[in-house]
Amino acid sequence: MTSLLRGGAALVSSSARRRRSVAALGAVSAGLLVLSACDKPTPIATVTIGSNSVNTEASCYNDGKELKPSQLQGCLKDKDIESIKVDPDEKVRFGVDPEIADKGWTLLMNGQPLTEASKKTYVVIPGSVFFNQQYGGGTSATTVSLLEGGKGSQAKATGLWSFKLKKDS
Repeated sequence: MTSLLRGGAALVSSSARRRRSVAALGAVSAGLLVLSACDKPTPIATVTIGSNSVNTEASCYNDGKELKPSQLQGCLKDKDIESIKVDPDEKVRFGVDPEIADKGWTLLMNGQPLTEASKKTYVVIPGSVFFNQQYGGGTSATTVSLLEGGKGSQAKATGLWSFKLKKDS
């Protein structure tokens, strides 16, 4: 037989329930706080050469809103980008998420337009182009960027994805 009064026994279990409820509420609140600190991932761009591929999230992206020219210039100078070896005799395939394609995108080589704006999810370019100085390519490495934006004179840049293509000879 218990030595506590009925009311006392009830208070002890009520207090334990209250502590568990507070602990559970704290855990849920902490979880929501952690989730709210997470960034929404940006769309992905991919480069494929033969059976090798690399992909990356955007260097510059503002949730689909227009980027300032100064932001883009800074991102074009980014050195911390994915790289892949390219045999000049291979075809280089550039693929984008459909949400990038919907807005239109242009391929840049060393910051200069290489292709017209496209709304396709991929394009194929001969590997030799990226190491041809006539097209602005480098002799051993070239930076290629995908610039998200619309077609025509009303184009607004909304994202930039960059890759380093290294000549594999």
